[in-house]
Amino acid sequence: MIKNFILVLIPFYTMFFLSGCTANLTEPEIDFEPPVYVEQMPAKEEKQDFVSTGSIFGQGRNPLFSDHKAMHINDIVTVIISETAQSSNTGSKQLSRTDSSKLGGGAFTSTGANSTMIKAADGLNGYSSIGFNSDSSSSFQGAGSATKDASFTTKVSARIVKMLQNGNYFISGKREILIDDQKQLIQISGVIRPYDIDQYNNIDSAKMSDAKILYKTEGDMDRATKQGWGTKMVQAIWPF
Repeated sequence: MIKNFILVLIPFYTMFFLSGCTANLTEPEIDFEPPVYVEQMPAKEEKQDFVSTGSIFGQGRNPLFSDHKAMHINDIVTVIISETAQSSNTGSKQLSRTDSSKLGGGAFTSTGANSTMIKAADGLNGYSSIGFNSDSSSSFQGAGSATKDASFTTKVSARIVKMLQNGNYFISGKREILIDDQKQLIQISGVIRPYDIDQYNNIDSAKMSDAKILYKTEGDMDRATKQGWGTKMVQAIWPF
């Protein structure tokens, strides 16, 4: 009975072990789903508070005297991606400890100048003298430093997917470029304010809230610079 129970548990433990080993083998990904508050906030309803849309000043959907900023659903806005990351970390640690202990014998002493008593005390000390010395020391010293300097600059056109009730826009855009069988993918999403869009219908990525930016390359060069799945698996479970 116990043997059958163990045989049943072996596959489950095997699956659990393999799932833990392959936890770090997946490629990093970005979920471009809108944030929770974007989904929860109702969309803004467009209302026309004027009677005539054919006046000389153009009060309709495309007014004559207005800039060309994105203002409606499916309008296009150009996102200027200019991301720079710089960091420098330096750390050092040094520990040391020294212990010393000593236990000596010779607890018998003689008072006076009687030579016989002195010899007797020395004899007792010779028999009862217990000596014990202990010395220990440990030390640790470590130092590390890390420096990162990265920059990424490009432009991506994004579409207004949703107009939030407070007037902000949730935008999403994607661009794919295929050159010599090398595919470059750029994807972006986030929440922007219409006031941050300039007169040329551009907006800086630094002014996006909940910005998600993805840039990756697919093709022979990308596959050549990646480790095989077998190597990754060995490194994931190798304890040394």
